[in-house]
Amino acid sequence: MAELSVAELQTKAPSRARRLSLRRRARPGEAVIRTILLGSGVLSIFTTVGIIVVLVSDALGFFLHPGVTLVKFFTDTVWAPEFGRYGILPLATATLITSLIALIIAVPLGLSAAIFLSEYASPRARGYLKPILELLAAIPTVVYGYFAVTFMTPLLRSIFGADVVDFYNMASAGIVMGFMIIPLVASVSEDALASVPRALREAALGLGATPLETSLRVVVPAATSGIAASIILAISRAFGETMIVLLAAGAGPNFTLNPFKAAETITGHIARISTGDISHEGMDFYSLFALGLVLFIMTLTLNLISRWFVKRFREVY
Repeated sequence: MAELSVAELQTKAPSRARRLSLRRRARPGEAVIRTILLGSGVLSIFTTVGIIVVLVSDALGFFLHPGVTLVKFFTDTVWAPEFGRYGILPLATATLITSLIALIIAVPLGLSAAIFLSEYASPRARGYLKPILELLAAIPTVVYGYFAVTFMTPLLRSIFGADVVDFYNMASAGIVMGFMIIPLVASVSEDALASVPRALREAALGLGATPLETSLRVVVPAATSGIAASIILAISRAFGETMIVLLAAGAGPNFTLNPFKAAETITGHIARISTGDISHEGMDFYSLFALGLVLFIMTLTLNLISRWFVKRFREVY
């Protein structure tokens, strides 16, 4: 093949300016889509900042009141604004107990469902079972609340006795809430398990491991970061649930560690008081923003822990 001259090479090769112009030339509509995406991102950021500003500014109206101190707010076991008692412990304890019960239900069942869908179910079975499982997330939470009152509470009272289990109780609300967040745990965990390379499974099976040993000792440890993220997201979802605890857990703050007793969570108290007839200039109103700020900090902390955990323990294949 004859060698090309310098002039011929310059003629055949596109100039740098031409390549840049071709690269920068946008297709029709791309600028509009880019503008819409940018506007949506900016709007979401401003919305979040606005919520934080309103939450903090109104919460300061509560914390700057002469009768409120941070020590009493976090240590007092009585929440009675009408008597000047603003202890968050009864509400926080009920929130933690119902969320813990929900996790005890959701994590084992959700993780088991994720392992089955990822490791054992055929593609056809997965195509049927996964949408059915995700239907649990489509049921309105108010329906879960009435299910807890009309089915779960009578069931617990028939097992443990009506004198042990109150009609409104934290156990019933927590159990039903656990069933509600099963799809969240299962979906995120199943995605984490599916991202584990097939080569790890084949290597374990080639060394003589059974499918169950491969799933529990190879695949699950390799997907630890994703599974942990699903659990932390489930905790955040449980913290923020309102209708189930509002209908089934009980009304009125009650500092107790007995899950069969009635107690009010933070979200349940906010929903009950905010729909009542309260003054927008009183301490009852500002106390709602203080509770909302505490709940926001709790959820934000969990999300930050989740991001750190995923970044720290994520396996890159």
